[in-house]
Amino acid sequence: MTDQSTTLLILGASGDLTRRLLLPGLGTLLREEPDRKVHVVGADRVELSQEDWVKRVRDALTEAELDEARIDRLVSDTTYRQTDALDQEQLSDLLDCCGRSLVIYFALPPSVTVKVCALLEKIHVPRGTRLALEKPFGNDLESARELNAQLLRVVPEEDIFRIDHFLGVNTILNLVGIRFANRLLQPIWSHEHIDKVEIWYDEDLALEGRAGYYDHAGALLDMLQSHLLEILAFFAMEAPATMHEKEVRSLKAQALRATHAWGHDPAAASRRARYTAGEINGRQIPDYVAEDGVDPERATETLAQLTVQLDNARWAGVPFTLRSGKAIGTARKEIVVTFKEPAHVPSGFTQNPAPDRLVLEIKPGAVTLDLSMNAEGDPFELEQKELTAELGKARMLPYGEVLGAILDGNPLMTIRGDEAEELWRIVEPVLAAWKADEVALEEYAAGSEGPEGDGWLQ
Repeated sequence: MTDQSTTLLILGASGDLTRRLLLPGLGTLLREEPDRKVHVVGADRVELSQEDWVKRVRDALTEAELDEARIDRLVSDTTYRQTDALDQEQLSDLLDCCGRSLVIYFALPPSVTVKVCALLEKIHVPRGTRLALEKPFGNDLESARELNAQLLRVVPEEDIFRIDHFLGVNTILNLVGIRFANRLLQPIWSHEHIDKVEIWYDEDLALEGRAGYYDHAGALLDMLQSHLLEILAFFAMEAPATMHEKEVRSLKAQALRATHAWGHDPAAASRRARYTAGEINGRQIPDYVAEDGVDPERATETLAQLTVQLDNARWAGVPFTLRSGKAIGTARKEIVVTFKEPAHVPSGFTQNPAPDRLVLEIKPGAVTLDLSMNAEGDPFELEQKELTAELGKARMLPYGEVLGAILDGNPLMTIRGDEAEELWRIVEPVLAAWKADEVALEEYAAGSEGPEGDGWLQ
Protein backbone atom coordinates (compact mmCIF):
# COMPACT_ATOMS: atom_id res chain seq x y z
CA MET A 1 0.00 0.00 0.00
CA THR A 2 1.29 3.46 -0.93
CA ASP A 3 0.72 6.80 0.80
CA GLN A 4 -0.50 8.33 -2.45
CA SER A 5 -4.20 8.92 -2.81
CA THR A 6 -5.87 6.92 -5.60
CA THR A 7 -9.02 7.99 -7.41
CA LEU A 8 -11.57 5.21 -7.74
CA LEU A 9 -13.83 6.18 -10.64
CA ILE A 10 -16.95 4.01 -10.72
CA LEU A 11 -18.76 3.99 -14.08
CA GLY A 12 -22.32 2.82 -13.49
CA ALA A 13 -22.27 4.15 -9.95
CA SER A 14 -26.05 4.29 -9.55
CA GLY A 15 -26.42 0.53 -10.05
CA ASP A 16 -26.92 -2.40 -7.72
CA LEU A 17 -23.34 -3.68 -7.97
CA THR A 18 -21.96 -0.41 -6.58
CA ARG A 19 -24.39 -0.19 -3.69
CA ARG A 20 -24.52 -3.86 -2.74
CA LEU A 21 -20.91 -5.00 -3.28
CA LEU A 22 -18.37 -2.33 -4.22
CA LEU A 23 -18.99 0.32 -1.56
CA PRO A 24 -19.43 -2.13 1.36
CA GLY A 25 -16.27 -3.93 0.18
CA LEU A 26 -14.43 -0.61 0.13
CA GLY A 27 -15.71 0.08 3.62
CA THR A 28 -14.24 -3.16 5.01
CA LEU A 29 -10.94 -2.39 3.25
CA LEU A 30 -10.73 1.04 4.86
CA ARG A 31 -11.75 -0.42 8.21
CA GLU A 32 -8.79 -2.82 8.10
CA GLU A 33 -6.38 -0.33 6.49
CA PRO A 34 -7.34 3.05 7.94
CA ASP A 35 -4.34 4.86 6.46
CA ARG A 36 -5.31 4.06 2.89
CA LYS A 37 -6.25 7.16 0.88
CA VAL A 38 -9.04 6.81 -1.67
CA HIS A 39 -10.99 9.48 -3.53
CA VAL A 40 -14.26 8.03 -4.81
CA VAL A 41 -15.91 9.49 -7.91
CA GLY A 42 -19.25 8.10 -9.05
CA ALA A 43 -20.46 8.57 -12.61
CA ASP A 44 -23.56 7.44 -14.47
CA ARG A 45 -26.17 8.62 -16.96
CA VAL A 46 -28.72 8.75 -14.14
CA GLU A 47 -29.41 12.14 -12.61
CA LEU A 48 -28.41 11.96 -8.96
CA SER A 49 -27.86 14.86 -6.60
CA GLN A 50 -24.63 15.19 -4.64
CA GLU A 51 -26.64 14.76 -1.44
CA ASP A 52 -28.22 11.51 -2.64
CA TRP A 53 -24.84 10.17 -3.72
CA VAL A 54 -23.24 11.02 -0.38
CA LYS A 55 -26.10 9.27 1.43
CA ARG A 56 -25.59 6.12 -0.68
CA VAL A 57 -21.89 6.11 0.06
CA ARG A 58 -22.40 6.81 3.77
CA ASP A 59 -25.04 4.08 4.17
CA ALA A 60 -22.83 1.48 2.46
CA LEU A 61 -19.77 2.37 4.53
CA THR A 62 -21.84 2.28 7.71
CA GLU A 63 -22.95 -1.26 6.84
CA ALA A 64 -19.27 -2.19 6.68
CA GLU A 65 -18.87 -0.92 10.28
CA LEU A 66 -16.36 1.73 9.30
CA ASP A 67 -15.92 4.30 12.05
CA GLU A 68 -17.78 7.61 11.69
CA ALA A 69 -14.66 9.77 11.52
CA ARG A 70 -13.30 7.76 8.59
CA ILE A 71 -16.68 7.84 6.86
CA ASP A 72 -16.87 11.61 7.30
CA ARG A 73 -13.44 12.07 5.70
CA LEU A 74 -14.30 9.93 2.70
CA VAL A 75 -17.76 11.39 1.99
CA SER A 76 -16.46 14.95 2.36
CA ASP A 77 -14.24 14.24 -0.66
CA THR A 78 -16.51 12.05 -2.81
CA THR A 79 -18.29 13.43 -5.87
CA TYR A 80 -20.92 12.30 -8.36
CA ARG A 81 -20.94 13.42 -11.99
CA GLN A 82 -23.81 12.75 -14.34
CA THR A 83 -22.02 11.44 -17.41
CA ASP A 84 -22.85 9.51 -20.54
CA ALA A 85 -19.77 7.31 -20.75
CA LEU A 86 -20.56 6.60 -24.41
CA ASP A 87 -20.09 10.29 -25.26
CA GLN A 88 -16.40 10.88 -25.95
CA GLU A 89 -16.41 14.52 -24.89
CA GLN A 90 -18.24 13.82 -21.62
CA LEU A 91 -15.98 10.87 -20.87
CA SER A 92 -12.88 12.95 -21.53
CA ASP A 93 -14.11 15.74 -19.24
CA LEU A 94 -14.80 13.16 -16.54
CA LEU A 95 -11.25 11.77 -16.71
CA ASP A 96 -9.78 15.28 -16.58
CA CYS A 97 -11.32 15.82 -13.14
CA CYS A 98 -10.00 12.57 -11.67
CA GLY A 99 -6.26 13.06 -11.31
CA ARG A 100 -3.46 10.87 -12.57
CA SER A 101 -3.47 7.95 -10.10
CA LEU A 102 -6.68 6.48 -11.43
CA VAL A 103 -8.63 3.22 -11.26
CA ILE A 104 -11.61 3.01 -13.62
CA TYR A 105 -14.12 0.46 -12.34
CA PHE A 106 -16.64 -0.69 -14.94
CA ALA A 107 -19.83 -1.41 -13.00
CA LEU A 108 -21.50 -1.66 -16.41
CA PRO A 109 -22.92 -4.34 -18.69
CA PRO A 110 -20.06 -5.97 -20.67
CA SER A 111 -21.42 -4.72 -23.99
CA VAL A 112 -21.24 -1.14 -22.73
CA THR A 113 -17.78 -1.69 -21.24
CA VAL A 114 -16.41 -2.65 -24.66
CA LYS A 115 -17.76 0.55 -26.23
CA VAL A 116 -16.36 2.71 -23.42
CA CYS A 117 -12.93 1.10 -23.85
CA ALA A 118 -13.02 1.94 -27.57
CA LEU A 119 -13.51 5.59 -26.59
CA LEU A 120 -10.73 5.40 -24.01
CA GLU A 121 -8.39 4.29 -26.80
CA LYS A 122 -9.12 7.57 -28.59
CA ILE A 123 -8.86 9.70 -25.45
CA HIS A 124 -5.45 8.30 -24.38
CA VAL A 125 -5.77 7.76 -20.63
CA PRO A 126 -2.94 8.84 -18.28
CA ARG A 127 -0.04 6.40 -17.92
CA GLY A 128 -0.63 4.04 -14.98
CA THR A 129 -4.44 4.12 -15.28
CA ARG A 130 -5.91 0.78 -14.19
CA LEU A 131 -9.02 -0.79 -15.66
CA ALA A 132 -11.21 -3.06 -13.48
CA LEU A 133 -13.81 -5.20 -15.27
CA GLU A 134 -16.51 -7.57 -14.08
CA LYS A 135 -17.23 -10.90 -15.76
CA PRO A 136 -18.21 -12.08 -18.28
CA PHE A 137 -15.11 -11.32 -20.31
CA GLY A 138 -16.68 -11.63 -23.75
CA ASN A 139 -19.55 -13.83 -24.86
CA ASP A 140 -17.42 -16.56 -26.41
CA LEU A 141 -13.79 -17.26 -27.25
CA GLU A 142 -13.75 -14.95 -30.28
CA SER A 143 -15.27 -11.99 -28.43
CA ALA A 144 -12.95 -12.61 -25.46
CA ARG A 145 -9.99 -12.29 -27.80
CA GLU A 146 -11.45 -9.13 -29.31
CA LEU A 147 -12.02 -7.65 -25.84
CA ASN A 148 -8.46 -8.45 -24.81
CA ALA A 149 -7.11 -6.81 -27.96
CA GLN A 150 -9.23 -3.70 -27.29
CA LEU A 151 -8.11 -3.46 -23.66
CA LEU A 152 -4.45 -3.73 -24.67
CA ARG A 153 -4.91 -0.75 -26.98
CA VAL A 154 -5.82 1.29 -23.90
CA VAL A 155 -3.41 0.08 -21.19
CA PRO A 156 -0.81 -2.72 -20.81
CA GLU A 157 -1.85 -6.14 -19.42
CA GLU A 158 -0.43 -5.43 -15.95
CA ASP A 159 -2.94 -2.55 -15.62
CA ILE A 160 -5.97 -4.69 -16.54
CA PHE A 161 -7.86 -6.27 -13.64
CA ARG A 162 -10.45 -8.84 -14.73
CA ILE A 163 -12.39 -9.46 -11.54
CA ASP A 164 -13.67 -12.73 -10.19
CA HIS A 165 -14.69 -11.90 -6.64
CA PHE A 166 -14.33 -15.58 -5.70
CA LEU A 167 -10.59 -14.99 -5.79
CA GLY A 168 -11.05 -12.63 -2.83
CA VAL A 169 -12.98 -15.22 -0.80
CA ASN A 170 -10.97 -16.12 2.28
CA THR A 171 -11.27 -19.86 1.70
CA ILE A 172 -9.88 -19.64 -1.83
CA LEU A 173 -6.90 -17.68 -0.53
CA ASN A 174 -6.43 -20.35 2.14
CA LEU A 175 -6.36 -23.03 -0.56
CA VAL A 176 -2.98 -21.69 -1.66
CA GLY A 177 -1.57 -22.11 1.85
CA ILE A 178 -3.08 -25.58 2.30
CA ARG A 179 -1.54 -26.69 -0.99
CA PHE A 180 1.95 -25.30 -0.66
CA ALA A 181 2.76 -24.47 2.95
CA ASN A 182 2.58 -27.84 4.71
CA ARG A 183 4.56 -31.07 4.49
CA LEU A 184 1.55 -33.37 4.92
CA LEU A 185 -0.48 -32.65 1.77
CA GLN A 186 2.08 -31.36 -0.70
CA PRO A 187 3.65 -34.77 -1.54
CA ILE A 188 0.29 -36.48 -2.15
CA TRP A 189 -1.28 -33.81 -4.39
CA SER A 190 -1.24 -35.87 -7.59
CA HIS A 191 -2.85 -38.75 -9.49
CA GLU A 192 -0.73 -41.22 -7.55
CA HIS A 193 -2.75 -40.57 -4.40
CA ILE A 194 -5.95 -38.72 -5.43
CA ASP A 195 -8.79 -40.67 -7.03
CA LYS A 196 -11.14 -37.80 -7.88
CA VAL A 197 -11.93 -34.17 -7.10
CA GLU A 198 -15.40 -32.61 -6.83
CA ILE A 199 -16.01 -28.86 -6.69
CA TRP A 200 -19.54 -28.11 -5.48
CA TYR A 201 -21.42 -24.82 -5.33
CA ASP A 202 -25.07 -25.70 -4.76
CA GLU A 203 -27.28 -22.90 -3.42
CA ASP A 204 -30.63 -22.95 -1.65
CA LEU A 205 -31.39 -19.61 -3.35
CA ALA A 206 -33.63 -19.61 -6.42
CA LEU A 207 -33.67 -16.96 -9.14
CA GLU A 208 -34.31 -14.13 -6.64
CA GLY A 209 -35.28 -11.56 -9.28
CA ARG A 210 -32.13 -11.92 -11.39
CA ALA A 211 -33.80 -13.14 -14.59
CA GLY A 212 -32.46 -10.20 -16.60
CA TYR A 213 -28.94 -11.58 -16.24
CA TYR A 214 -29.35 -15.21 -15.26
CA ASP A 215 -31.80 -16.30 -17.95
CA HIS A 216 -29.21 -15.33 -20.58
CA ALA A 217 -26.28 -16.92 -18.73
CA GLY A 218 -27.42 -20.02 -16.86
CA ALA A 219 -25.46 -22.03 -14.33
CA LEU A 220 -22.68 -23.06 -16.71
CA LEU A 221 -21.60 -19.52 -17.57
CA ASP A 222 -22.57 -17.92 -14.26
CA MET A 223 -20.58 -20.34 -12.09
CA LEU A 224 -18.57 -23.06 -13.84
CA GLN A 225 -17.02 -21.04 -16.67
CA SER A 226 -15.66 -18.49 -14.23
CA HIS A 227 -15.64 -19.20 -10.51
CA LEU A 228 -15.30 -22.99 -10.38
CA LEU A 229 -12.71 -23.30 -13.15
CA GLU A 230 -10.66 -20.64 -11.37
CA ILE A 231 -10.83 -22.72 -8.17
CA LEU A 232 -9.72 -25.73 -10.21
CA ALA A 233 -6.73 -23.74 -11.53
CA PHE A 234 -5.58 -22.89 -8.00
CA PHE A 235 -6.12 -26.48 -6.89
CA ALA A 236 -4.29 -28.10 -9.79
CA MET A 237 -1.45 -25.69 -10.64
CA GLU A 238 2.18 -26.56 -10.07
CA ALA A 239 4.02 -25.17 -7.04
CA PRO A 240 5.18 -21.56 -7.50
CA ALA A 241 8.59 -20.45 -6.25
CA THR A 242 7.06 -17.15 -5.10
CA MET A 243 3.60 -15.63 -4.82
CA HIS A 244 4.47 -13.03 -7.45
CA GLU A 245 1.52 -12.42 -9.73
CA LYS A 246 3.35 -13.27 -12.96
CA GLU A 247 4.41 -16.66 -11.67
CA VAL A 248 1.11 -17.63 -10.03
CA ARG A 249 -1.06 -16.53 -12.93
CA SER A 250 1.24 -18.24 -15.45
CA LEU A 251 0.92 -21.51 -13.52
CA LYS A 252 -2.87 -21.13 -13.36
CA ALA A 253 -2.98 -20.54 -17.10
CA GLN A 254 -0.80 -23.61 -17.63
CA ALA A 255 -3.29 -25.74 -15.66
CA LEU A 256 -6.22 -24.35 -17.65
CA ARG A 257 -4.47 -25.04 -20.96
CA ALA A 258 -4.31 -28.71 -19.96
CA THR A 259 -8.02 -28.83 -19.09
CA HIS A 260 -10.54 -30.52 -21.40
CA ALA A 261 -13.91 -32.20 -21.12
CA TRP A 262 -13.55 -35.74 -19.77
CA GLY A 263 -12.65 -38.08 -22.59
CA HIS A 264 -12.62 -35.04 -24.88
CA ASP A 265 -16.37 -35.67 -25.21
CA PRO A 266 -18.27 -32.56 -24.03
CA ALA A 267 -21.70 -34.17 -24.41
CA ALA A 268 -20.87 -37.27 -22.36
CA ALA A 269 -18.95 -35.21 -19.78
CA SER A 270 -21.72 -32.71 -19.01
CA ARG A 271 -25.18 -32.62 -17.45
CA ARG A 272 -27.80 -29.88 -17.24
CA ALA A 273 -31.11 -29.47 -15.47
CA ARG A 274 -33.71 -26.89 -14.47
CA TYR A 275 -35.75 -26.61 -11.30
CA THR A 276 -39.50 -26.97 -11.14
CA ALA A 277 -41.84 -25.78 -8.39
CA GLY A 278 -41.04 -26.85 -4.84
CA GLU A 279 -40.40 -25.72 -1.29
CA ILE A 280 -37.20 -24.59 0.43
CA ASN A 281 -37.17 -23.88 4.17
CA GLY A 282 -40.89 -23.16 4.14
CA ARG A 283 -40.71 -20.91 1.08
CA GLN A 284 -42.74 -21.83 -1.97
CA ILE A 285 -40.55 -21.66 -5.08
CA PRO A 286 -42.31 -21.38 -8.45
CA ASP A 287 -41.31 -23.34 -11.52
CA TYR A 288 -38.28 -21.64 -13.08
CA VAL A 289 -40.11 -20.99 -16.35
CA ALA A 290 -42.86 -19.21 -14.38
CA GLU A 291 -40.41 -16.75 -12.78
CA ASP A 292 -40.73 -13.11 -13.88
CA GLY A 293 -38.55 -12.31 -16.87
CA VAL A 294 -37.80 -15.91 -17.86
CA ASP A 295 -38.14 -16.96 -21.50
CA PRO A 296 -38.96 -20.72 -21.56
CA GLU A 297 -37.69 -20.99 -25.13
CA ARG A 298 -34.12 -20.29 -23.98
CA ALA A 299 -33.93 -23.64 -22.16
CA THR A 300 -31.73 -22.02 -19.52
CA GLU A 301 -30.26 -24.50 -17.06
CA THR A 302 -30.26 -23.79 -13.32
CA LEU A 303 -27.92 -26.68 -12.54
CA ALA A 304 -24.81 -27.50 -14.54
CA GLN A 305 -22.27 -30.26 -14.06
CA LEU A 306 -19.08 -30.82 -16.03
CA THR A 307 -16.32 -33.40 -15.58
CA VAL A 308 -12.92 -32.43 -16.94
CA GLN A 309 -9.46 -33.95 -17.18
CA LEU A 310 -6.06 -32.32 -17.07
CA ASP A 311 -3.81 -33.70 -19.77
CA ASN A 312 -0.54 -33.52 -17.84
CA ALA A 313 1.70 -35.78 -15.79
CA ARG A 314 0.44 -34.69 -12.36
CA TRP A 315 -3.28 -35.23 -12.95
CA ALA A 316 -3.47 -37.92 -15.66
CA GLY A 317 -6.61 -40.01 -15.17
CA VAL A 318 -8.10 -37.93 -12.32
CA PRO A 319 -11.67 -36.70 -12.98
CA PHE A 320 -12.46 -33.19 -11.76
CA THR A 321 -16.22 -32.66 -11.54
CA LEU A 322 -17.63 -29.16 -11.23
CA ARG A 323 -21.25 -28.69 -10.21
CA SER A 324 -23.40 -25.69 -9.36
CA GLY A 325 -27.16 -25.43 -9.00
CA LYS A 326 -29.86 -23.12 -7.70
CA ALA A 327 -32.87 -23.98 -5.51
CA ILE A 328 -31.14 -27.04 -4.06
CA GLY A 329 -32.50 -28.22 -0.72
CA THR A 330 -29.09 -28.40 0.98
CA ALA A 331 -26.56 -25.71 0.19
CA ARG A 332 -23.20 -27.31 -0.49
CA LYS A 333 -20.16 -25.16 -1.24
CA GLU A 334 -17.01 -27.20 -0.96
CA ILE A 335 -14.10 -28.98 -2.60
CA VAL A 336 -14.10 -32.72 -1.95
CA VAL A 337 -10.84 -34.62 -2.51
CA THR A 338 -11.23 -38.41 -2.46
CA PHE A 339 -7.98 -40.30 -1.97
CA LYS A 340 -7.18 -43.67 -3.47
CA GLU A 341 -7.52 -46.80 -1.40
CA PRO A 342 -4.33 -47.92 0.35
CA ALA A 343 -2.24 -50.31 -1.70
CA HIS A 344 -2.73 -53.00 0.94
CA VAL A 345 -4.77 -53.35 4.14
CA PRO A 346 -3.52 -56.15 6.39
CA SER A 347 -5.88 -59.11 6.48
CA GLY A 348 -7.67 -59.52 9.78
CA PHE A 349 -9.45 -56.20 9.87
CA THR A 350 -13.21 -56.74 10.00
CA GLN A 351 -14.41 -53.72 8.04
CA ASN A 352 -13.07 -51.64 5.19
CA PRO A 353 -14.38 -48.06 5.61
CA ALA A 354 -15.00 -45.47 2.91
CA PRO A 355 -11.98 -43.87 1.23
CA ASP A 356 -10.15 -41.11 3.07
CA ARG A 357 -11.31 -37.63 2.05
CA LEU A 358 -10.29 -34.02 2.42
CA VAL A 359 -13.20 -31.55 2.40
CA LEU A 360 -12.44 -27.85 1.96
CA GLU A 361 -15.47 -25.68 2.60
CA ILE A 362 -15.71 -22.64 0.33
CA LYS A 363 -18.34 -21.11 2.61
CA PRO A 364 -18.40 -20.65 5.55
CA GLY A 365 -14.86 -22.05 5.81
CA ALA A 366 -13.49 -25.22 7.42
CA VAL A 367 -11.20 -28.12 6.57
CA THR A 368 -12.28 -31.68 7.36
CA LEU A 369 -10.08 -34.74 6.97
CA ASP A 370 -11.87 -38.10 7.03
CA LEU A 371 -9.31 -40.72 8.08
CA SER A 372 -9.53 -44.49 8.45
CA MET A 373 -8.44 -45.67 11.89
CA ASN A 374 -9.20 -48.22 14.57
CA ALA A 375 -12.72 -48.13 15.94
CA GLU A 376 -13.59 -47.90 19.59
CA GLY A 377 -13.88 -51.32 21.16
CA ASP A 378 -12.63 -53.95 18.73
CA PRO A 379 -9.11 -52.82 17.68
CA PHE A 380 -9.38 -54.87 14.46
CA GLU A 381 -12.41 -52.95 13.21
CA LEU A 382 -11.80 -49.85 11.09
CA GLU A 383 -13.96 -46.74 10.92
CA GLN A 384 -13.82 -43.16 9.65
CA LYS A 385 -12.95 -40.35 12.04
CA GLU A 386 -13.38 -36.68 11.20
CA LEU A 387 -10.62 -34.20 12.00
CA THR A 388 -11.98 -30.67 11.55
CA ALA A 389 -10.34 -27.26 11.73
CA GLU A 390 -12.13 -23.95 11.34
CA LEU A 391 -10.43 -21.56 8.97
CA GLY A 392 -9.59 -18.07 10.12
CA LYS A 393 -12.37 -15.54 9.70
CA ALA A 394 -12.13 -13.25 6.70
CA ARG A 395 -10.74 -9.85 7.62
CA MET A 396 -12.91 -8.12 5.03
CA LEU A 397 -15.50 -8.78 2.34
CA PRO A 398 -14.26 -10.39 -0.89
CA TYR A 399 -14.68 -7.12 -2.79
CA GLY A 400 -12.54 -5.45 -0.14
CA GLU A 401 -9.70 -7.85 -0.86
CA VAL A 402 -10.12 -7.36 -4.60
CA LEU A 403 -10.28 -3.56 -4.38
CA GLY A 404 -7.22 -3.43 -2.13
CA ALA A 405 -5.17 -5.35 -4.68
CA ILE A 406 -6.40 -3.15 -7.54
CA LEU A 407 -5.64 0.06 -5.67
CA ASP A 408 -2.15 -1.27 -4.97
CA GLY A 409 -1.68 -2.26 -8.62
CA ASN A 410 -1.27 -5.95 -7.75
CA PRO A 411 -3.19 -8.22 -10.19
CA LEU A 412 -2.39 -11.47 -8.34
CA MET A 413 -6.01 -12.27 -7.48
CA THR A 414 -7.45 -11.26 -10.85
CA ILE A 415 -7.66 -13.04 -14.20
CA ARG A 416 -5.05 -12.53 -16.92
CA GLY A 417 -6.11 -12.23 -20.53
CA ASP A 418 -4.91 -15.67 -21.60
CA GLU A 419 -6.73 -17.22 -18.61
CA ALA A 420 -9.97 -15.54 -19.69
CA GLU A 421 -9.58 -17.03 -23.16
CA GLU A 422 -8.85 -20.51 -21.80
CA LEU A 423 -12.00 -20.43 -19.68
CA TRP A 424 -14.04 -19.89 -22.83
CA ARG A 425 -12.05 -22.49 -24.77
CA ILE A 426 -12.94 -25.13 -22.15
CA VAL A 427 -16.71 -24.50 -22.09
CA GLU A 428 -17.44 -23.61 -25.72
CA PRO A 429 -17.62 -27.27 -26.84
CA VAL A 430 -20.07 -27.94 -23.99
CA LEU A 431 -22.25 -25.01 -25.02
CA ALA A 432 -22.21 -26.27 -28.62
CA ALA A 433 -23.28 -29.76 -27.50
CA TRP A 434 -26.13 -28.31 -25.45
CA LYS A 435 -27.27 -26.05 -28.28
CA ALA A 436 -27.39 -29.11 -30.55
CA ASP A 437 -29.55 -30.92 -27.93
CA GLU A 438 -26.91 -33.61 -27.48
CA VAL A 439 -27.44 -33.31 -23.70
CA ALA A 440 -30.98 -33.55 -22.33
CA LEU A 441 -32.29 -30.74 -20.14
CA GLU A 442 -33.45 -32.65 -17.06
CA GLU A 443 -35.62 -31.42 -14.20
CA TYR A 444 -35.51 -31.43 -10.41
CA ALA A 445 -37.92 -30.10 -7.84
CA ALA A 446 -36.87 -26.96 -5.99
CA GLY A 447 -35.82 -28.04 -2.50
CA SER A 448 -34.60 -31.44 -3.66
CA GLU A 449 -30.95 -32.46 -3.86
CA GLY A 450 -31.02 -32.23 -7.65
CA PRO A 451 -31.62 -34.80 -10.37
CA GLU A 452 -31.05 -38.46 -9.72
CA GLY A 453 -29.63 -40.87 -12.22
CA ASP A 454 -26.45 -41.86 -13.98
CA GLY A 455 -23.69 -39.31 -14.09
CA TRP A 456 -25.00 -36.90 -11.44
CA LEU A 457 -23.01 -36.22 -8.29
CA GLN A 458 -24.89 -37.39 -5.23
